[in-house]
Amino acid sequence: MAISVDLLSAAISFIVTVLILSYLFGDNPLFRATVYVFVGVSAGYVAAIAWNQVIMPQLIQPILPGTVFSNAWQAVLLLVPVIGSGLLLTKVSPRLSRLGQLPMAFLVGVGAAVTIGGAVLGTLLPQIEATFGGFDVKTAVARNISPALMILNGVLILIGVVGTLAYFHYGARQKSDGTVKRNFVIEILTLIGRIYIAITFGVLFAGVYMAALTALIERMDSLRSFIILITQSL
Repeated sequence: MAISVDLLSAAISFIVTVLILSYLFGDNPLFRATVYVFVGVSAGYVAAIAWNQVIMPQLIQPILPGTVFSNAWQAVLLLVPVIGSGLLLTKVSPRLSRLGQLPMAFLVGVGAAVTIGGAVLGTLLPQIEATFGGFDVKTAVARNISPALMILNGVLILIGVVGTLAYFHYGARQKSDGTVKRNFVIEILTLIGRIYIAITFGVLFAGVYMAALTALIERMDSLRSFIILITQSL
């Protein structure tokens, strides 16, 4: 009896799922071997994607002989990442590792700039806009939302933002009795911020739990489908 591709893939999925679920009985060699295979396949897939879609078409092919450049400086500019990549490879040698410090410093600097810019433009400014946007009564009227309800929502958001920021305020003054305490107002805001942070972590945990539960249900359904497929094949 010829084995179909669907049956073979279902059998592999069944075996891998059972090996992963064997972790319920404790850490074991079968589970570790499956994880190693998964990590290896993922690393190989990422490396293949990086080579086929980034390194080869954008770095190697444009500088090969016979390539037509749009301008004379394009070839020279493409040599910069090639040289930088070569210098990064010297990090594997203790004697030549200093040569890789320049491209490493460049990557760290660019990464820090992108991270800071992303935090400011993608998180800080939108958070400020969202905090004060809750008091925009005109928007509430345009969306047929009660202005009082929108203002209440804006007040709750503002209190949460201020309380969360106050939670990370570590300034304190020494009292006459020698104890170090923060201002009473800061302590109240810190308590509010702690409540908001706890609620946020609870929601995040619930989201992670639901995602894991959904994945488990999908795997259980996959096992059921495989058993039905085997039964029908026999």
